[in-house]
Amino acid sequence: MSEITLPSVTTAKGDLWVFGYGSLMWRPGFDFEERVPARLVGEHRALCVYSFVHRGTPEKPGLVLGLDRGGACRGIAFRVAEKNRTEVVAYLRAREQVTSVYREVMRSVWLENDARQRVSALTYVVDRGHAQYAGRLSLAEQHRHVVQGHGQSGANRDYVTATVKAIEAEGFRDTQLHQLALMLHGDAHSLHAPAPVEDRENR
Repeated sequence: MSEITLPSVTTAKGDLWVFGYGSLMWRPGFDFEERVPARLVGEHRALCVYSFVHRGTPEKPGLVLGLDRGGACRGIAFRVAEKNRTEVVAYLRAREQVTSVYREVMRSVWLENDARQRVSALTYVVDRGHAQYAGRLSLAEQHRHVVQGHGQSGANRDYVTATVKAIEAEGFRDTQLHQLALMLHGDAHSLHAPAPVEDRENR
């Protein structure tokens, strides 16, 4: 569970495992040899990062996921071939570390396959000392930020919806994310609902 350094993650021998718990689950963006459901213990998935770039702006921040301390998290472990290690790490740093809100670390994850082995995987944990760390927000606060959020990668609501679909595809639920998705679904329906008929008799 140690912090990794530039030389160790890029020059280590063997294949590289990467743990995805948010958008990496449904849009990894890199080549991999194997994709396995996995569990990480000691941190949990949370909408605890204000997004200033991908899903919001400094003026109207969105919210994206981070791994925060405590609990456990189910996600996806991707096995990257050794020959692609340097390229994939560079890609992940460009994608995840735009504002350095995450700490790049190695964590033990348990693969949920027949072998059930434990591997060390590269993942991104929120930096609690960073200005973009949102902490524990109420569902109403999360909803407000997600509704307003729109950045270089698109609408914040699309990020939440896609992540929930990816979680469901793996056969489990994330209670708070699912509650938020239901609220966003309700918003969409209300936006397309027919206008109320004017009651002329009671004018």
